[in-house]
Amino acid sequence: MNVPVRLRRLRQTPSLRALFNETSLSPRHLVQPYFVVAGKGVRQEVRPGLGLWQVSADMLGEEVGALEKGGAGGVMLFGVPEHKRDDGQGLAQQLAPLEAALGEVKARAPELPTFVDVCLCAYTTHGHCGLVKDGVVVNDESVRVLSDMAVLLGKWGADFVCPSDMMDGRVAALRRALDEQGLQRVSILSYAIKMASAFYGPFREAAHSAPSFGDRRSYQMPAGNRREARRELLLDVQEGADALLVKPAMSNLDLLRDAREATDVPLFAYQVSGEYAMLRAAADAGLLDFDRALDESLVSIRRAGADVIVSYAARAYARR
Repeated sequence: MNVPVRLRRLRQTPSLRALFNETSLSPRHLVQPYFVVAGKGVRQEVRPGLGLWQVSADMLGEEVGALEKGGAGGVMLFGVPEHKRDDGQGLAQQLAPLEAALGEVKARAPELPTFVDVCLCAYTTHGHCGLVKDGVVVNDESVRVLSDMAVLLGKWGADFVCPSDMMDGRVAALRRALDEQGLQRVSILSYAIKMASAFYGPFREAAHSAPSFGDRRSYQMPAGNRREARRELLLDVQEGADALLVKPAMSNLDLLRDAREATDVPLFAYQVSGEYAMLRAAADAGLLDFDRALDESLVSIRRAGADVIVSYAARAYARR
């Protein structure tokens, strides 16, 4: 055969394949989520094999030590409060598990970056991401409470506050509130593109955050709107976001690529609980090799443009 260009020549051995590898994946690219609960001695996987861990602050200390040793990129913390209320008051008491957790992380793994969720869904009885008045999720009043939450988390040592609520104008409001309190060092990782998705089910079980009425489509994005997604992320950049996040990752790889081409801001993607659970369920049914499928999915997210991936696999990767 007269084949002047034979690309297989570059794939013949493991060393050649490694030499010409275009997209790398290592623990430093991965951030592990944890659901922080009150009490002591708590470390339980919400459902076996799905990687959603509820931990108390003391147990989180042990976890982050292993993550730092294994070279993980960081931890993302979600609070699971003991008491819920719908008026946006009493935040310090509701956030107490996160205050203890941040102290533990900084004591045990001071160089490990901490990302802390800023949202109201787990803190309210109705499970919506903002305050509700007359059956409607209100925007500006919610943003004021979210700003108060961000300031508290920043004072307690969070490296990044991560608004996931999808209220309009919240990035600018958080930046202003943080700066006014002398917290210029605290960065904002904005959930810039967050779809109203069916893939959040296991997360809502772990965070106790499922909405008690209606849905979140009035503030989370419609999955079909590619141009609107671009507008959302560019607005967040203008408002002062230090990094952007796309969620879910695997069902929005095109939007991830759009985001990478639209901005040079660091880009995160969240391989959400339902996406991870699908791989686990398929493997448990004998339909695929879980480790290979997981590697392939994470590489595809990196290849699409993500600098960092929030994934329930980070814990396992750091322990390899």
